[in-house]
Amino acid sequence: MAPSSNPLNELAFECAPVGIVMTENRIIKACNPAFASMFGYRVDELIDQSFAILYPSFEEFLRIRNVGVEPLKRTNRYTDERIMARKDGSLFWCRVRGHSLTREDDPLRHAVWSFADLSDSRPVHALSTRERQIVMHLGEGRTSKEIARTLAISPRTVEAYRARLMKKYSAGNVAELLSHLGGVPQ
Repeated sequence: MAPSSNPLNELAFECAPVGIVMTENRIIKACNPAFASMFGYRVDELIDQSFAILYPSFEEFLRIRNVGVEPLKRTNRYTDERIMARKDGSLFWCRVRGHSLTREDDPLRHAVWSFADLSDSRPVHALSTRERQIVMHLGEGRTSKEIARTLAISPRTVEAYRARLMKKYSAGNVAELLSHLGGVPQ
């Protein structure tokens, strides 16, 4: 039985406590009210819109694509925590999880995603686009070399950003930096 023809499945989708969105080539094809509300939109405002409108910058929208494709191809699972943008321009942290319906061919052709708003536990600090990218990867436990490869920059550049961030937030190590940025008690 197709999910849309089962009233219980429809109710679960509509009332889920997290945002759920179905995409086709990074275009929103369906989303639940929790997803729309999280971003400050109505559901009908998001249908057939590019996911780009939900990112702090178009550059971040383009870059995250490259980060997510390989894990989807390998394991058909993708997860991260990232900063996204609401309709009013305010930024917030959210946890993103994805699953492709077209894993082998093109993982982003058809995918389902869940979004959880982390605003209550993780406030947004004023960071540049590159600083946000570095912090996101540091939070996932990546090394400077791995981050450099992913972002197509040199490991020295990553180290320079890391050092600046640690100085800016008076952090002695990456765990302390992430703690300061994540609003998590040390």
